[in-house]
This record gives sequence, C-alpha cells and structure tokens, in this order.
Amino acid sequence: MAGSSFGTIFKVTTFGESHGKGIGVIIDGCPAGLTLSEELVQPYLDRRAPGQSKFSTPRKEADAVEILSGVFEGKTTGTPIMMVVMNQNQKSKDYSEIASYFRPGHADFGFDTKYGFRDYRGGGRSSGRETIGRVAAGAVADLLLKQKGIEIKAYAKSIGPVSCNAYDFEEIEKNPLRMPDHDAFEKAEEYLVQCMNEGDSAGGIIECIIEGVPAGLGDPVFDKLDANLAKAIFSIGAVKGFEIGDGFEVANLRGSQNNDSFMMQDGSVSKKTNHAGGILGGISDGTPIVFRCAIKPTPSISATQHTVNKNGEEIEISIKGRHDPIIVPRAVPVVEAMAAITLLDALLLNETARLY
Repeated sequence: MAGSSFGTIFKVTTFGESHGKGIGVIIDGCPAGLTLSEELVQPYLDRRAPGQSKFSTPRKEADAVEILSGVFEGKTTGTPIMMVVMNQNQKSKDYSEIASYFRPGHADFGFDTKYGFRDYRGGGRSSGRETIGRVAAGAVADLLLKQKGIEIKAYAKSIGPVSCNAYDFEEIEKNPLRMPDHDAFEKAEEYLVQCMNEGDSAGGIIECIIEGVPAGLGDPVFDKLDANLAKAIFSIGAVKGFEIGDGFEVANLRGSQNNDSFMMQDGSVSKKTNHAGGILGGISDGTPIVFRCAIKPTPSISATQHTVNKNGEEIEISIKGRHDPIIVPRAVPVVEAMAAITLLDALLLNETARLY
C-alpha cells in the first residue's frame, strides 16, 4: 500500500491498524538537538484519546506512547524517530458481522475493489486510530515550531447547526466539544444528545488559527503553502471540505472588498485585513494563517441504513460496536498536528530558498 508518508524534509510515515498489535509513526528529517521525551509527547495524544466523554467512543485505551529510536539522553539525534502506541482494548468480534457487507459512508467498498480484501476490524488503516501516528509526529513538529514562536490553535467552530458566536480560547479545553463559546456548547450538547437518542451522528466545522508564521514560507506553483495545507487536512479521513481565509465567501465579493490593503506597522509591512487567510500566491505573508475544514458525521450509526452485501443482495443494517457519535472534538488535535507537520516542513524547505 502506497501513500502512508507525508512531507519532504520533515517526513512522517504512519503504520499499524485499528485492531492490530500497535500503531505509530516514523519521522525522518527531524533536526538534532530537540528536547524530546514520552512525557512531552503524551499530552498531545491524551487530547485525541477515546473515552473522554459521552460524546466519544467508550473504547478505553491509555494510548501510552513509546519512543523506540532517534532520541539519546533526552535529545533528538537527527536519525529517524520511531514512536508506537500498543493497542490494548480491541474487541474485534464487535466487527465480525460487517465483513459480509459494505458500510455506508465507510471505505469498505473502495478497499475491496482496490485490494480484493480488507481488514474489517474497526476499519483497519482507514480507522481514526491511524491518526495516533499523526498526532505523535505533530507533537514533535509543534515543539520545534514553538521554539520559532509559531503557535497553532484549532477548535470546533460549529457542531451540526450550532455555531460559535463568541471566541474565548480558554474555554476550548473546558468543554468536551472543544468549542470556544460556552453557550454554543450547551446548545450543541442538546443537539448531540438528540442525535444519539435517535441512533444517529453529527458533523461540524473545525477552524484553525496559526500565529507567528514568518512571511516567505511556501512556493508559488505546485507546492503552495495553502495547497499543501489542504492536502494535509484532506488526508484526515473525516474531512470533506477545506477553505482558507474567507474561503467560498470570496465568490460573493468584489476585488475591492476581497483585496487586503498593505500598510506599515511597527516598521514592517502588514495588512489592514486578512481575507486571504495569511497566504498570498502560495506564500505566507506574515499575518495569521486561518483555515477551516468540514468534518462529516460519524458513518457508523445504529439507525437502520440500506446497503449491499458481498453477494450483491440489498440489505438493511444497524451497526453495532463502539463508535464516536461525533468526530469533531477528537479531530481538533489531529488538525493541529497536520498543520504543524506541514508548516515545519515548509520552514525547513525554506532554508534552501536562497544563499543570502
């Protein structure tokens, strides 16, 4: 299977399946000298771990990370870093029934068509547990970016039909839906309880703000910074839409409204507005990078659905097992991780842009 690696200089390769022995990542291209330990990585994984609230899967996993290589006496050595999380609470029998049919909204049909078979236990490589490797690698990238003054913050901008109207970033980690608006959280909670009572699920929108990014990252053609961010975010299994800056709203604007006027601020070039979302011509412009992604509702639901089995028979199903009624809150740290990996790779690549 191709396509398990991402990045050019800071290159990450994830491995493992949802119900295999373990899951993890190999990072190549991390500079030597970064202070790194399991204790520094673990908090990142804890934020995406299952079983944190009634709005996530009840599967209990410690998701304890082990660093197997690339670190000596608490510092990265410049050699490949391998990190693994062992699976400990698999219940593969919960998924034995789905081996005979294609679940709506899942990758089952595509996998069978492409490879001739699939790992039906929790989705195999298509499972959300694959993101463990991404978050572990994102932790390393984030630790490096913080040394450069770059801060990444994502949150749930909306859950189903409920959108945030206020933005208190300290509120994000105080509620299980990671919404920066407490009133919106309470309304979203009511909506999700209704969905769960009906055996259904919900989606939402994650917004990410990246501050401290210097101007000049990214390239003007195929390796535009926004294009690479889009690929990184779209590679997350549940993402169905991506926009940066004003996004699709620019289609309703005139040039005079959409253009960001330049100005001088504290002796440096800046912008009066940020409709572009911090990237112009594929290159960062020094203002905050702002993007959003749409997360689909969890496809595994107990409500009755129509599908087809491997014998070509149309059937009705009700999916059993342990599933998140909404993916959005646990996807927030995954979005941050992929943004960090993309930005660090762009930062390292930029070192080759010119001699002086």
